[in-house]
Amino acid sequence: MALDSERETTILLVEDDSAIAESVTEGLEREGYSVHWESTGAGGIAHAREKHPRLVVLDVRLPDISGFDVCREMRRLGLRQPILMLTVQGEELDKVLGLEMGADDYMTKPYKLRELVARIRALLRRAYGELSTAEADLLYVADLVIERTSAQVTRGSKKIDLTPIEFRLLVFLAQHPGQVFSRGQLLEQVWGSSEAYYDETTVNVHVRRLRAKIELEPSDPRLILTEPGLGYRLNGSV
Repeated sequence: MALDSERETTILLVEDDSAIAESVTEGLEREGYSVHWESTGAGGIAHAREKHPRLVVLDVRLPDISGFDVCREMRRLGLRQPILMLTVQGEELDKVLGLEMGADDYMTKPYKLRELVARIRALLRRAYGELSTAEADLLYVADLVIERTSAQVTRGSKKIDLTPIEFRLLVFLAQHPGQVFSRGQLLEQVWGSSEAYYDETTVNVHVRRLRAKIELEPSDPRLILTEPGLGYRLNGSV
């Protein structure tokens, strides 16, 4: 998952408001990023599928299809780059739905450009920077094989597609089997220096998404267990 020099700063912005798009594009370009703007969900999906940008900034409210549907379709197509969703302030349901559809992060409008840039940098670092420098080793969780250098998870011959955050979460838990971590500890260890931007809902949703992909019976998880009132732990006895 190491970055290549040609595409390392390419960001896809999917936003129907031209004034907002112009402002964000100018601000991000001043920070050294290359930005491609699409005003519709369909256009965003087509560009992401063809050009594979390094990161997607995606508005929830679009004129043709919702940002949730865009996010879900990108993940269905196997696109794994980080997705940062823009939601309306106070709409908690939007945040949860965005994460459920496969988004890695969310921000509420209105927002400051400085915070947007900080979120983008953190997502890019987590998705490509640290994973690309991980030592060559394998981790095993029950019948899952986790290859850190390629950021791949397999069960037998089947590859399990995880987003960068899901992968980091699984790796961290796999490195500490049986140990209980609070949601706050997971925010600090997995989300890193940006934990102030997040809340416990973020952890809950990502754990639920990860379970849906790696558990044989997500409704009765055997790998990632919940310790009521404490947090989560990886079952070290499976």
